[in-house]
Amino acid sequence: MSDSEASPEILEEVFEDVVDEFKAKPDEMTVQVLRDMANRLRIHFIKTTCASSSGHPTSCSSAAEIMSVLFFHTMRYKQADPENPNNDRFILSKKLSFIDMAIGWLGQGLGAACGMAYTGKYFDRASYRVFCLLGDGESSEGSVWEALAFAAYHNLDNLVLIFDVNRLGHGGTLPVEHCIEAYQKRCKAFGWNTYVVDGRDVEALCQVFWQATQVKGKPTAVVAKTFKGRGMPNVEDAESWYGKPMPKERADAIIKLIESQIQTNRNLVPELPIEDSRKICFIDTKMTSPPLYKIGDKMSTRQACGLALAKLGRENDRVIVLDGDTKNATFSELFKKEHPERFIECFIAEQNMVNVALGCAIRNRTIPFANHFAAFWTRAYDQIRKGAMSHINLNLIGSHCGVYTGEDSPSQMALEDLAMFRAISKCTIFYPSDAVSTEHAVYLAANIKGLCFIRASYAETSVIYPPLENFHIGQAKVVRQSTNDKVVVIAAGVCLHEALLAATELAEEDIYVRVIDLFTIKPLDSSTILINAKATGGRIITVEDHYPEGGIGEAVCAAVSMEKDILVHQMAVSRMPRSRRTDEPLDMFGISASHIVVAVKCILVY
Repeated sequence: MSDSEASPEILEEVFEDVVDEFKAKPDEMTVQVLRDMANRLRIHFIKTTCASSSGHPTSCSSAAEIMSVLFFHTMRYKQADPENPNNDRFILSKKLSFIDMAIGWLGQGLGAACGMAYTGKYFDRASYRVFCLLGDGESSEGSVWEALAFAAYHNLDNLVLIFDVNRLGHGGTLPVEHCIEAYQKRCKAFGWNTYVVDGRDVEALCQVFWQATQVKGKPTAVVAKTFKGRGMPNVEDAESWYGKPMPKERADAIIKLIESQIQTNRNLVPELPIEDSRKICFIDTKMTSPPLYKIGDKMSTRQACGLALAKLGRENDRVIVLDGDTKNATFSELFKKEHPERFIECFIAEQNMVNVALGCAIRNRTIPFANHFAAFWTRAYDQIRKGAMSHINLNLIGSHCGVYTGEDSPSQMALEDLAMFRAISKCTIFYPSDAVSTEHAVYLAANIKGLCFIRASYAETSVIYPPLENFHIGQAKVVRQSTNDKVVVIAAGVCLHEALLAATELAEEDIYVRVIDLFTIKPLDSSTILINAKATGGRIITVEDHYPEGGIGEAVCAAVSMEKDILVHQMAVSRMPRSRRTDEPLDMFGISASHIVVAVKCILVY
């Protein structure tokens, strides 16, 4: 058959073979252009850091050839459309317009890249690839190795990690220095396909990045030997230049030297991506049927979270759930049973679990819920705050909050979590008190932009709301009131039920109190608090299964701080807890119904 008679399919295969050959071994002109573009990047690094009197020109210079080859030869993307869902992804420890996440203090990028690669392979089922550039200094972070284990376990063959091994860190030489074989052995031991390459050699870089595309079933690590300050006389591979811009006179001389090495004036245009990633447009996920609970039913809010997630998953196929080997305790297993293809097991690696969830959420490809013991989110606080800084939509559920956690030890009792999440800018915090409000919290969280935290309790509590009750973010519920109320008791979660028991007991003595269920701790319904405080003589009691610092009491105090004649009495866990049977802890730590009764009587005397 002649060329003129060749079918479109055959011509396409021939074209792809030619492209592959060019990708693996570019011609001499392309190689020179890539070298020149690397040098232009170096000049740009020097100029920008000099202009700002801050930055890392030597670190940037070590990776210049890597960046040149990736962005102008290997990666497929539309330059004019950096948010295109079909583009290859790139993660770097800096925030740029074409980079999806602010990584901050290093060590977090690979986990986020894992989330993006997992989304591409298993949810989008698309051709885009994910590249992550990692400095050798940040490889000391444990979260990096959590991510390496995750990627190998989940066979993320669309992920390429590049180690920029320039041997120098903030304070001097790094432990492994230029022993790239050590990185190679470690990556191989974690189950990665691994290449070692001279990071200054653009031809070699083109070759290994092409080879990575041929690997199936394993992620690829490229260990690149580089030199900090590459191309800068008396600065290259020298210590004490970390984070220092060049003095202007020296910078001008170095720029002239680098410019003299540039031989072409050409630019390279990246290859366009394959258009096989479906367009996703999230609209508010509505609750198509009311919760199936009746007033008086008993259920823990952690179980209600699991049931709500499974229900939400039926209504939106982009809802995913991540768990850290606690699915039988957090009830994530209910979601996994119905939607196994959208459940991600991250095992006991909380930092990586948050990073993976953030990666899954980037570019709004999924609606992720990460479900774990609330106490264990403290281990991933830096990852959580970086996600908030990047304005990524992420939902975290924390179960086993407070001292009411069965026979679990204090290590698993979350008593600082409200303070932790309240400190994060624009974080929405739900603290539901029964199964109905929990289901609403899950649905509301799915539609919120930014970071959400749902605080879930271990203990079974009674359903107090009817199925058709409406809930809104920042809107509290007055669950008990009368015209004779003298005190307002503000609570949420298990303590709300203690407040209602106390109100019933006090009513038998003709002492009437108003009870408010906050539902959301942040934003706080200051208006409802103030209106009801003034209606009850300015007397407020807050009750919480949390330490006093940073919890409900302090939030309420801040809300009423500018008002006259309002007294707030805070009841909280005031000392280190101990493990006890489930019917004892609230009383032991002074936040049970009997203690609320005493507090009401005391505040009335005061």
